[in-house]
Amino acid sequence: MQNKGLIRLFAILFGLVSIYQLSFTFITSKLENDAEAYAVSQISEAEDDYVAKREALEASYLDSISDNSVLGFTSYEDAKTKELNKGLDLKGGINVTLQISVKDILRGLANNTKNPVFNKALADADNASKSSDATYLELFFDAFDNIKGDTKLASPDIFANKGLSDDINFQMTDDEVKPVIRRKIDESIVSAFEVLRERIDGFGVTQPNIQREGNSGRILVELPGARDIARAQELLSSTAQLEFWETYPQSNQSLGAFFVNANERLKEILEPTESQEDELSKPESEIDSLLSDVAQDSLDMAPQTNPLLGKLIPADPGSHAIARALVADTAEIGGYLRMPQIKRLLPNDVQFTKFLWERPSQDAEVVELYALKSNRDGIPRISGDVVSDAQDSFDQFNKPNISMTMNTRGAKEWEELTGDAYNNQTGIAIVLDNKVYTAPGVSSGPISGGRSEITGTFTVNETKDIANVLRAGKLPASAEIIQSEVVGPSLGQEAIDSGFMSFVIAMLFVLVWMIFYYGRAGVFADIALVFNILLIFGVLTSLGAVLTLPGIAGIVLTIGMSVDANVLIFERVKEELIRGKGKAQAIADGFGNALSSILDANITTGLTAIILFIFGSGPIKGFATTLLIGIVTSLFTAIFVTRLMIEAYTAKKGRRLDFSTGITKNLFSKMSIDFLVKRKIAYVISGILVAVSIFSLLTTGLNQGVDFIGGRSYQIRFEKSVSPSEIASELNEVFGSGTNVKTFGDANQIKVTTPYKVDQEGIEVDTEIQNKLYTSLQKYLPDGTSFDDFTVGASEKSIGILQSVKVGPTIADDIKKNAFLAILGSLAVVFLYILLRFRKWQFSLGAVVAVFHDVMIVLGIFSLTGSIMPFNMEIDQAFIAAILTVIGYSLNDTVVVFDRIREIVGLKGWKAGENINEALNSTLSRTLNTSLTTLIVLLAIFIFGGESLRGFMFAMIVGVIVGTYSSVFIATPVMFDSLKKKIAPADKA
Repeated sequence: MQNKGLIRLFAILFGLVSIYQLSFTFITSKLENDAEAYAVSQISEAEDDYVAKREALEASYLDSISDNSVLGFTSYEDAKTKELNKGLDLKGGINVTLQISVKDILRGLANNTKNPVFNKALADADNASKSSDATYLELFFDAFDNIKGDTKLASPDIFANKGLSDDINFQMTDDEVKPVIRRKIDESIVSAFEVLRERIDGFGVTQPNIQREGNSGRILVELPGARDIARAQELLSSTAQLEFWETYPQSNQSLGAFFVNANERLKEILEPTESQEDELSKPESEIDSLLSDVAQDSLDMAPQTNPLLGKLIPADPGSHAIARALVADTAEIGGYLRMPQIKRLLPNDVQFTKFLWERPSQDAEVVELYALKSNRDGIPRISGDVVSDAQDSFDQFNKPNISMTMNTRGAKEWEELTGDAYNNQTGIAIVLDNKVYTAPGVSSGPISGGRSEITGTFTVNETKDIANVLRAGKLPASAEIIQSEVVGPSLGQEAIDSGFMSFVIAMLFVLVWMIFYYGRAGVFADIALVFNILLIFGVLTSLGAVLTLPGIAGIVLTIGMSVDANVLIFERVKEELIRGKGKAQAIADGFGNALSSILDANITTGLTAIILFIFGSGPIKGFATTLLIGIVTSLFTAIFVTRLMIEAYTAKKGRRLDFSTGITKNLFSKMSIDFLVKRKIAYVISGILVAVSIFSLLTTGLNQGVDFIGGRSYQIRFEKSVSPSEIASELNEVFGSGTNVKTFGDANQIKVTTPYKVDQEGIEVDTEIQNKLYTSLQKYLPDGTSFDDFTVGASEKSIGILQSVKVGPTIADDIKKNAFLAILGSLAVVFLYILLRFRKWQFSLGAVVAVFHDVMIVLGIFSLTGSIMPFNMEIDQAFIAAILTVIGYSLNDTVVVFDRIREIVGLKGWKAGENINEALNSTLSRTLNTSLTTLIVLLAIFIFGGESLRGFMFAMIVGVIVGTYSSVFIATPVMFDSLKKKIAPADKA
C-alpha cells in the first residue's frame, strides 16, 4: 500500500480530533452530574415541590460556574455549545412543525378586503388544499384565475392599495402582480422565522433548532430538554397580537336587552318544538339585576331552560367585565355568541361589540367575559405595533407584571384612549391573542408619556415570556402546530439506558465473534471497529448533528455492517493463500480484489440512506445521518486502518498471521451446491409468499400510525397492570369510535391513539384531550395524582403521559407521499446504479425483483401478524426507514454476489451457469458470516433497545433474513434466466 505514512498520520489526527470533539460532551456531563448531586444534597425529598426546587438550584449552580476555566481550554458555557447534541427521544423536550397561514398573509396584503372575488378565491383555495400538494399561494392564484372575470389582482381594493403602492400599480397585469405577491409572502415567512428565533433565544433551552421547510410556509422547531411543555407551545403558537380596547360598562342597557333576547332565541334554536305561547315579562335592563335574578333562581331553573343566562354569573361590581362564567362553560357560551342568528340581535348602538374572555389563571374555575367597543372592521383603538419595548418587572405589591413603552404615535393614541375611558368611566382591555389579560380603569384623567403595564395573576416565567414575545414582535400571520412530538425527560433517560445496553451487547458480540472466526486477524478488525465508533461520534459532534434513538440503532447497525468489509477482505486473503501466494502478496491481492465489492455494496446502501435523509424527518433523519457517517468511516477503517495494522504486524520476520482458527479453517471451503437447479423451487416458494402477502395487504391492510392517518397518540404508564380493552371501551365513549388502545411494552403501559378533533389545531384542543384522558383514567392512577403530574413534561415521573405525538391530516398526507417517493426513488436509483456498474440490464432486473420480493414479504408479515404480535406494529416513518434499510441491505448482499459472478464468468466463461454456481458457493462464507453478525446485532437492539424500536427492528430482522435468501435464490436466478438466452449462443460458438 502506497503513502502509508500519510495515511497513518491522517488516521492519528482524525482520532485525536474526534477525542477532542467528544471531550466537551464528557466535560458538560461531569459538571451537570456535579450540579445534580449538589442539588440533591441541599434539598430533600420531604420538601414541597422538591423536583422544581432541585432543577432551579441545578440551573443556578451551573450558571455560577459557567465562565470558570475547565482543563485550561474551555468553560462550561463554551463546552455546552460544542457537546454532542441529543435528540428529543434521548433528552426529552418538544418538536413541532408550525404552519404559517399564507391565507392570513394574503388578507393582510389586501388590507382585509371585502372583495367577493378575492374572498371566494381564498375559500376555493382552502377546499383545494385538502387534496392537493401545491402550495396555498399557487392554489389561490389558480382559484382567482378561474373566477376573476374582469377583476384584476391589481384592483385598488385588492393588491393595488396604499400599502403596496411602491410595488403594484393599477396598470399591472396579473402575471406581473404574482411575482410580487410571491416575494411578499416569502418575506413574511422569513419575518415569522426571525420572530420565532428571537422568542426561542429568550426561552432558555440549550441547542434549540429552528429551520424552514422549503417554500411550504412550514417551520420546524426543536427544543430538546424543554421541561415546561405548555409554556413552550404557548410561546411558539402565540401570534403576539397585542390590542387595546375600551370596554362597555356593566350598566349598558342595550347589552342587557341583548342577553335576554339571545337567551330566548337560543331556546327556539335548541328546542324548536317547544311551545312559545307564554309571554315572558322583560326583566330590568341592567345586566347586574338581570343576572342576579337568574342566579337566585338557579336552583329552580336549569341551564337547559335558560341556555345562555343559566350559564352566566354576575360580574364583580368593581370589575369592568360584563359577566362571568365557569371555565367549563366558556366554549359553549362563546359558540352561542358567535352564532349569526344571535349576533343579529345586537342593538344598533352596540352592533359591533366584540366579546372576549379573560385569560384564566392556573386552577381558576370562573373567568370574566368582557364586551369591547369595536367597529365594522374590528380594528382596535391601539395595536401592538406601537410598543417599542417591553420588560418583565414587579408592581408595587411585588407581583410579576409587564411594563411597556410606546412610540410617539402610540403615546398620543394612549393619551386619547385613557381620556375616553376616564370620561366614560369604562375600562381599557389589554388583549393579547384574543385573551383579556387585564382591564384597568382610569382614575386620574388622560395618561401621557406612553407607558403602560399588564398586570394579573402571573408567574415570573409568564411575564418573561409575554415580554419576550412583545419585544420580538408579532407574527405576520397565525401559526398553527400541525405536527408535534413531546417526550418527557424520564422517557428520554430510559431511551439512553436501553440504547447504551443494546450498543454494548452488540459490540461485545461482534468483537468476540471476529476473534473466534478469524483469530489474530480478527483482533486487528476489532481495533479498527472500536476506532470506527470513535470516529462516528467525533464526526457527529463536529458536524453538530443530533443523536437520536434511531441514530443509536444506525450506529449499532453500522457495527454489524462494518464487519462485512473486513469479512470480504479476509475471505479474499484466504483464497489467495489457498492458491499458494506468499503472505505479503496474498494480503495485497486480497485487499485489492475485495475493493470492488466493498465499494459497490456500500454505495448502494449509501444511496438508500441519502434518499432516507431527503424524505425523512426528525429521528429518521438522525438514523440516516449516522448510517451515512458510519458507511464512510467504516470504509476508511476497513480499507486503510486494518491494512496498516496487518502489514505492520506481518512485516517482521517470523510472525505468522492466519485468517482463521482451528474450528473455522475449512468451514465453507469445499461447498458445491447447485443453486440454479433449485431456482424453480425457490420461485414457487417465493411466489406463494408474495401472493399471500399481496392478498393480506388487499384484504387486511396495514395498521397505519398517526404519521400516515393523522391524529394524536399518547404513551401512558400506570403504577399497576391495566386492561387495554377495558380502557379502550371507556375512552371510545369519551372520544367517540376510532380510539385505539394497545399494551406498549410492559403490562402497565399503553399507547392511546385517537382521531378525536384531528382537523382542529391549537393548544386548547390538546389541553381538552389531556383533561379527558386524565378524568377517564384517574381511577387507574395512584391517589393524589394531579393533572400536572399526569401530563407530559413533569420530570422524574414514573406514571402518566410519557410521550405524546400529534400529526395533522395535511402533514400526514405529505408524510405518506414522501414515504412512497422514498421507496420508489430508492428502487429507481438502485436500478440505474447496477446498470451503470454491470453494463447489463439483466443484473438490474435481478436486483430490483429481489428488492421488490423482500419489501412485499416484509409488508405481508406486518399485515398478517400486526394484530397478534406483543409489540407495536404500526406503519410509521420508522417503518419506512426500516424498509429502505432492508432495500439497502438486500442490495449489499446482491451486489457482492454479482461482483463475484462477473469476476469468475469473466475469467472462466459462462459454461451453462456452472461458474455462476461456483461464484455463489465462493461467497457463501461471507454471506452467512455477515448475515449472522448483523442478525445478532439487530436482535440485541430488538431485545434491549426499548419498546419504541421493536417494530422497527422486527422489520429489519425479517428483511435481513429474506434479503440473504433473495440475493442467492431470487436475484441471481432472475439474472441468469434473463441472460442465458443471449449468452448461450455465444458459448456454443
